[in-house]
Amino acid sequence: LSASLRTASSDKSFNNDQGLPTTILNAPDDTEALVVEMGMRGFGEIARLCSIARPHIGVVTAVAAAHTERVGGLEGVAKAKGELVEALPSSGTAILNGDDARVVQMTSRTSASVIKYGLSASSDVAMTSHTIDDAGYVSMTVATPWGNVDVSVPAPGVHMASNALAALAIAGVCGVSMEDAARGLESARLSPMRMETHVTARGAKVVADCYNANPASVAAALRTLAEMRATRRVAILGVMAELADTKAEHERIAALAGELGVEVFAVGTDLYGAPVIEIEAAVKMLDELGADAVALVKGSRVARLERVVSGLSLR
Repeated sequence: LSASLRTASSDKSFNNDQGLPTTILNAPDDTEALVVEMGMRGFGEIARLCSIARPHIGVVTAVAAAHTERVGGLEGVAKAKGELVEALPSSGTAILNGDDARVVQMTSRTSASVIKYGLSASSDVAMTSHTIDDAGYVSMTVATPWGNVDVSVPAPGVHMASNALAALAIAGVCGVSMEDAARGLESARLSPMRMETHVTARGAKVVADCYNANPASVAAALRTLAEMRATRRVAILGVMAELADTKAEHERIAALAGELGVEVFAVGTDLYGAPVIEIEAAVKMLDELGADAVALVKGSRVARLERVVSGLSLR
């Protein structure tokens, strides 16, 4: 959006009934597009935030197992997140992830126009072809109602390509040309601790995605690790908090890691059924990896795994 419009956005994760009003009040007077995040920790919360922000465009990227203990599972997450599209005016636009069936079902809950984005060709904004480099970065061709465009995603992982498709859809609705939007995307910088790539003194790549974690985001990060060229893959994982079926979800992640050839070491939790190590041991392990290795550091905020990253010897 900032390629063509004066744009402001939420700082960090200012996404609750204190952070969202702060974002609105701090936006410059000449702001043309304001991007706000809305957090969901229970029913009615997003509806309340919508009554404050009064969004014209609403984006739902996924229905995943996050905060499920508060809403009773994935159907509860879908019900709570759908409050966003219900709040949109008929003149507005709901931008929905066409690859997520529960998100697509929200179409019936809004009077706004609907645009679907996704990795499949059936979406309105769709990735039609792509390549992935040795570091896991995606370059893709995208078909949109506003024309086709090539874009290189500035963060590793196919899941980040999906987020980029959402951004292109938003830009198109706001009248930004696809060429300007693509160039803006390519120069974007992610928030700290979200799919940051570091290189250790010995040449190992470390992906730090330790701001938060749920089963879907950990699975996506592990798949990104598997796509990166390496002879050894290691994941330092912390707890995934606020899940309804905690032990089973952690065990499923450990099983997926095994299928992908990723060694798992846990910090602060035995729920993965993997070796449990301390922060210092995790730092030492990653510092000793060679240039043929890649590593992931990921966990919920309570795990504070940024301590691992800050302890590394980096280039």
